[in-house]
Amino acid sequence: MAQSQLEVSLRENTGKGAARSLRRQGLVPGVVYGKNIAPCPVVVEPKALAQAISGEGGSNTLITLQGNGPFAGQIVIVKDMVVHTILRTPRHVDFHAFDMSKKVHVMVPVHALGKAAGEKIGGSLEVIRHELEVYCLPDRIPSSIDIDVTELGIGDVVHIEDVSLPEGVEVPHDVNFTVVTCTGRKDEDEEEEQVEEGTEVEPV
Repeated sequence: MAQSQLEVSLRENTGKGAARSLRRQGLVPGVVYGKNIAPCPVVVEPKALAQAISGEGGSNTLITLQGNGPFAGQIVIVKDMVVHTILRTPRHVDFHAFDMSKKVHVMVPVHALGKAAGEKIGGSLEVIRHELEVYCLPDRIPSSIDIDVTELGIGDVVHIEDVSLPEGVEVPHDVNFTVVTCTGRKDEDEEEEQVEEGTEVEPV
């Protein structure tokens, strides 16, 4: 599991006006909440925040908060981050503190590895679920769920029960839903071969 550290400071003033003032100063207002900590308003530098989640874990990186305040030493993830619609700069960030002994639900991206066999004959690979909800201990949160698609032919499907998950990681599900599929038409020669192979000769 990816881990990093982040320096944050207590935010003395709250409210929309105080938040706007911080943004004008180039800072990002936020809040820390979760297990064993009352909601705590904080402020963080955007570059430090970006660096903390720049690794392969992304927003699921386990971050140890540093600074003077009740949040010091808390292990958190970025639960939510509001970004500017045009500039894509962070405007507010929520940090969720974990009890490291308790399992959590988080969303993890799906990565398709390789090029499907069906793509090589004109098919298209479709990732139906770009993220999966996983349930595991915080230190078991994977950076991604990787699926080898090289053997997928046109019409083949990878269901959730076909996916190999890291040790200690579960994906809660009631139905065996589709995660990845390869779609498209098989070439005419292959279709004709299949028709010929499937043709039965009637006895005379």
